[in-house]
Amino acid sequence: MKNLVILGSTGSIGVNALKAVRNLGKGWRVLGLAANSNLKALREQARAVKPAYISVFDYAAWKELKASPPRGAKVLSPGVEGLVELSSLKEADIVLNAVTGAAGFAPLLAAIRASKHIALANKEPMVMAGELLMKEAHRWQARIIPVDSEPSAIFQCLAAIKPGAYDAALSRVFLTASGGPFYARKGTLAGVTPAQALRHPRWTMGPKITVDSATLMNKGLEAIEIKNLFSLPVSKIEILIHPQSVVHSGVEFRDGSVLAQLSNPDMKLPIQYALTWPDRAPSLAAPLDLFRLARLDFFKPDFRRFPCLELALYAAKKGGIYPAALNAANEVAVEKFIAGRLRFTDIPAVVEKTLAACRGDSRETLTLAGAVEADGWARQKAAATADGIKKR
Repeated sequence: MKNLVILGSTGSIGVNALKAVRNLGKGWRVLGLAANSNLKALREQARAVKPAYISVFDYAAWKELKASPPRGAKVLSPGVEGLVELSSLKEADIVLNAVTGAAGFAPLLAAIRASKHIALANKEPMVMAGELLMKEAHRWQARIIPVDSEPSAIFQCLAAIKPGAYDAALSRVFLTASGGPFYARKGTLAGVTPAQALRHPRWTMGPKITVDSATLMNKGLEAIEIKNLFSLPVSKIEILIHPQSVVHSGVEFRDGSVLAQLSNPDMKLPIQYALTWPDRAPSLAAPLDLFRLARLDFFKPDFRRFPCLELALYAAKKGGIYPAALNAANEVAVEKFIAGRLRFTDIPAVVEKTLAACRGDSRETLTLAGAVEADGWARQKAAATADGIKKR
C-alpha cells in the first residue's frame, strides 16, 4: 500500500493527482490532503477519498474546518505548520508538493528530512535554494521527482545516466515553452488585462503559473530549477518556443544524440509518473497520434519583448540570493497584476528594480536560512517598488 499526501489538492495538479490515484486503483491510499482556502472542494475530496489527515492554509477557512471536520479525518494545524506536519507524517510514503510559490519551501524541506519520495510540482523552492535542497535530499536519502512537464521530460530522458554524471554526459538541454497567449501578438503588451493573461492556449493551470507563462518568467524559473535539479550550468540550457506543446523538452548528449519526451499536453501523465517512479502504469492521458501532427515548430525566444526571461537567466548566473529575490519579487508583482494594481509590463520592472537593489555578494555561500531571509527582504522591496510604480 502506497500512502500519499497531497499538498495543494484543490488546484489543477492536485485534482489531476486524485484522478491518477483513482486510475492506479488498488494499492494506493490518500493519507492526507491540504488546500489553501477552497473548503467546498476540499470537503468533496475528503468525502471521496477519506483521508486520515487534512488541513487548510487560510486561517479563517481552517477555523470553519476545525469546527466541522470531515468524518474520520484529523484536522492538523493551519498555515505552513500544517503543511509541514503533513509532509513529515511517519505513515506517508509519497508527498506531492503542489503548493504555489515560496510557501512550499518549509514543507519541501520537511519532506526531505523525513526521507520521503517527493513528487515536486512546486518549483519556487528549487529556485530559491535548489542546490542546497538537493544536498539535503542526498543526505536524508529522499528522492525528488519533478512533476512539471518540462523538468519531468528531462528527468525521463536522463533515466540511463547516474545522478552526478549529467553535466559530463550532456552538451545541451532543450527546455521548451509554449510561448503563452502573447508570443505571436503584435504591438505593445502594456494594455494586457489579467483576464487575457489568464487564458492560456494549451494548459489549464493556477493563476500565478498562468501569468508566469504569459510573461515567460515560468520558463526562466524552470531553467533555474533544472540547473539545480540536475547540477548543470545554466549555459547548457537552451530555451525553445514550441507552440504545439508536444515536445516537452529534451537533451543532447556529448556524442550528438538527442532524446526528447513527447506526449499530448496533459498533466495527468507526468503527475502519475512522478508518483509511480521508477515504474510506469497506463495513464488517463490520451495517446499521441503522430499521424495527426501536421508540424512541430520551434522558435528562439524574444528576450526584448519578454524581459522576465532574461532577468531570470541573469539571476541564475549571479547565484547567491539573486534567484530567491527574483522569485519573491515576481510573486509580489504577479499578485498585484492579477488584482489590477499593476500593468502587465510593470511585472518585469518590479523584478528588475528589486534585483538591482540586492546588496548580497553573489559569491557568498548561500544558506537555507539566508534564502528565506532574502525572500522576505525582496517581498518588502518589491511591494514598495510596485506601490511607487502605481502612484506615477
